[in-house]
Parts: sequence; C-alpha cells; structure tokens
Amino acid sequence: MTDTRTVATGTVPAPRQAVRGETVGTDTLASISTPDRVESRLGTLEFDDGAPSEATAAKLYDNLDFLHGVEAFIGAFPGASLEAMRQGFQSIGVEDNSVLLFSELMDSASLFLTANCDTVYFISFVDLSDGPMVVDVPPLGAPSGILGCIDDMWFRWVTDFGLPGPDRAAGGRYLLVGPGYDGPLPDSGFHVSHVRTTRAVVLGRAFMVDNDPRQPVEAIRNGFRISAYTPGAQGTAVATLLAGRASLGAAPPAPEARFVEGSGVSFNTVPPNDFTFWEAVDRAVQREPAAAGEPELMGLLAAVGIRKGQPFEPDARMRNVLEEAVVVGNATARTISFAPRPEEGFAYYPDSQWFNMLFLGGYEFLDPPPQITPQGAVRSPSDGARKLNARIAFFYPYTGITPAMCMRLTGIGSQYVMAMRGGDGKFLDGDRNYRLTLPPDIPESRFWSVMLYDRQTRSMLQTDQRMPDVGSQSGTVETNADGSTDIYIGPTPPEGKTSNWLQTVPGKGFFTILRLYSPLQPFFDKTWRPSEIEPHDADAR
Repeated sequence: MTDTRTVATGTVPAPRQAVRGETVGTDTLASISTPDRVESRLGTLEFDDGAPSEATAAKLYDNLDFLHGVEAFIGAFPGASLEAMRQGFQSIGVEDNSVLLFSELMDSASLFLTANCDTVYFISFVDLSDGPMVVDVPPLGAPSGILGCIDDMWFRWVTDFGLPGPDRAAGGRYLLVGPGYDGPLPDSGFHVSHVRTTRAVVLGRAFMVDNDPRQPVEAIRNGFRISAYTPGAQGTAVATLLAGRASLGAAPPAPEARFVEGSGVSFNTVPPNDFTFWEAVDRAVQREPAAAGEPELMGLLAAVGIRKGQPFEPDARMRNVLEEAVVVGNATARTISFAPRPEEGFAYYPDSQWFNMLFLGGYEFLDPPPQITPQGAVRSPSDGARKLNARIAFFYPYTGITPAMCMRLTGIGSQYVMAMRGGDGKFLDGDRNYRLTLPPDIPESRFWSVMLYDRQTRSMLQTDQRMPDVGSQSGTVETNADGSTDIYIGPTPPEGKTSNWLQTVPGKGFFTILRLYSPLQPFFDKTWRPSEIEPHDADAR
C-alpha cells in the first residue's frame, strides 16, 4: 500500500526512500552526457569523454562571439541611433544645448528615421555632465500645442512635456538631473526628472495653425530655453536654506537658446550597419558612467570587447566576427521590422497589413498600454517578459519613445499604424500604383496624414514632392461624396487626383505610416479601419 502524507494543498505520495546500492538509470545518464561526436548546425563537434577537441572549442567560441555580437547589435541599436543623431547634429553645427529647429518643417532632404513633415520639430541634446540643467518650455495652447518627450541616451523614456506632460500645454520648467549629482534640488517650481546618462535628448513637436508654422515657431524661439540650474534660487524655500540643506543662490536670467535651422538641410542621423556601428556604440559606452546602461546589455557588449574604461581593439579574428555579426544583426532587425511574422502579434487589425508593435508591450516593451474605462486606467495583465522583437522592430525604423505614442487615451497624443505590404501581401513597390481609402469620420481631433518612407534609409521618400505627405492640414485633400477619402500612391498621379497623390520612385521600395493626432475612440475600438493599400494599376495614366 502506498504511503501518503497530508500537506496544506492535499494528499500527495511520500517521497521514495533511497535504496543503497541502486545506480542511476542509463536513460538518465544519456540525457546528461555528451557523446564523443555531435552533429549540429555548426557541423560535427568532437569530444573526448565530455572534453572538447581544440578544433571544436575554437569553433564554439567563434559561434559564441558571433551570437553575442548579433544580440549586442540588436540590443545596442537604440544607443547607436542616438549616437548617430548627435553626430549628425554636430555635422551641421548643432552642439549640445543648442536647438535644431525646423521652422519650415522637416522635409526629405535630411535622413532622419521616420520623421514627419506635419509638425514643427525642435530637438536638442542637453549636456548634464556638469550638473543639472533647466529646460523652459513655453505655453502653447489650442489650436496649436506641443507634443514633447525627453529620453536618455539609450532611448529610455524620462518624461513628457507640453500636452502630455505635467505642464499640460501651460508651459513649465523641467529640471534634468544627471547621474552622480548629489547636490540640493528645489522644493517646488520645477518638474524634476533624473536621467541615467550624461545627456538627454529633448524631442519637441509643435502643431501648426491653419497649416502655417509661424505661430508655434515664434513661441518656441521666444520661450524655449536651456540653462544651468542654480541651487538655492527660486524654488528653494527659506526653511530649506535655514536647515542647511541648500545655500542661498540667485539664478541669472536664462540665456536665449541658440537655434540652428534644419529645414531643407541635408544631413544624416541614421546609424551605420558596418563595422563603424561598433565604434559608435563604443563612443556611447565610454561617454557614460558604468551604471548608465542595462547590465545585461553591458555584458553583451563586454563579451565582444566594448568595456567602459578600456580601448576597443578587436584582433583580426574578432573583427571578422563582429563584421559578420553586424551583417546578420542588421538583416535580422530589418526582417523583424519589415516582415514581422504573424505570431509576433504586431497586427493592429485582423487579417491586415496595418500594424503597430507598441500595443504589444507599451513604451517599455513589457506590458500593453492600460485600458481606459469610465473608472480610470486599468493596467493590462503582465507576463513579465520584455518584448525583444517588438523593441528592435520599433527602434530600427523609428525614434523617440514615450507613453503618448501608444496610450489609449482619446484627444491627446498621436497614434500610428504602418504598412510595409499592399493588400495583395507583396511589399510596396515604387513601380506600381495603389489606392488607400480612409472611411468617413477619420478618428482624430487635430489632423491626419499619410506619409511615404524609403525602405532602405527609413527616412522620408525622396521624390519631386519635397514633403511626401498627404493630410488634412493642407486643406486641399478631396473627399468622396460619402465622406471617404482616397489616397493614390504611384509614380504618376491619376488624372485630376494630384491633390490626393503621393509620388513613388520606380525601382525603389517604400512603406507608409498613417498618423492620427489626438485620436478618437473609433481608432482604439477599431470600429474605424482604413482599407488595405490595394494595387490599382487602372489608376496609371
């Protein structure tokens, strides 16, 4: 009769008693042993009673270094992207704490990952290495407004400003505190954020008024400022001074920002996919404190020779491994971004080519954004897993990360769906003609736009249309009698449809993004859905 014992969860069999002299079964031994010859995807691996031969060890270390290299490419891409952006800024004279302002909007002259030509961009890299810095954001209310975010140099979100930020479009003072600072901070008057890297990227977009950028540009020029923080000045209570937690200070007026014009300027901000990728990542690692990066990523980089405080000097073997790792890492990132498998879960609508990877894991690539109910925000269930494929699928073609890009809150922020393929399942082709239909009542309370991007550069498609964009702000888009809107995409416009036409380049692939600014509920509950981008060669002239 089987012995049983009762525990809190019920009755279970008692553990089997060991018997002296018994041996472990042959099946168990086989499951934990390594044969002398193993066939694998690397070829035959040879062992001597579990010890690898020299040739096998060399082969496996090459493979391990290669695997680390591919994972390091994918994991470090966000940092390489910001390093490339900062280098691109410096190439046109935009130093740290200066502001690149696109007063006449961004256009296809610059190579910039999926930027838009709908809003006024103003962007700065703020240097925190000498102490906290203050970013003054001007008030800018309706019908304009600012959508802004601040990220660190590994593209980790820090805070928002403007409409989605704590100032809620009323303007405010943002205090950015870099790593290692242990001095006094104000008691009030500032929105204080701690940044893990020695620089932060400030990404602002301002809305035009009646398709005219002048009003937001004037507000930015007159009110956007970057200055050093003065401890003990305004924002510090007298009681704090008397308690000895701060010294009396007087902040000088914030100097006028140095603006550099970006509209129409050709420069590159896209990271490389050759060996210089590793050199860019090494610069990023060396510039930051050791604790600025995620330990797992820093471990991968260390495994391929990029270590804080040490020179990056790979030998000939390791250089060859890293060159191959960039090739495969880039190809993998590109494939996940442009050809995601159905099981990735990126599709926004059932049986559709439109997708958005952010709704899978949110801005941290962990949990879906919360549901918005009459009772408030309801957090989505978490499985505790980082959505790694969604992460690289975002950062390889796109820049800037913030909760405002994937929140289900109506009337604020911006939402996107992307399409790499037409309704026939084939990649979008610059030789062909397509038609996209947007049903009536497009769910936005500011504006919508459809833009085309070069599949290689992931930047605006360069054609005779300097701004490859069709949208509601122009006031020239024609609608159908039923309220729907047809967008025509191809090398030449259908007759009489120029105002609704986006030009393509024969021989060049492209993809598209549909943007909804201040989206409305029908987008989130998916009762409104754009058509697929359907081949329509009958539209050719």
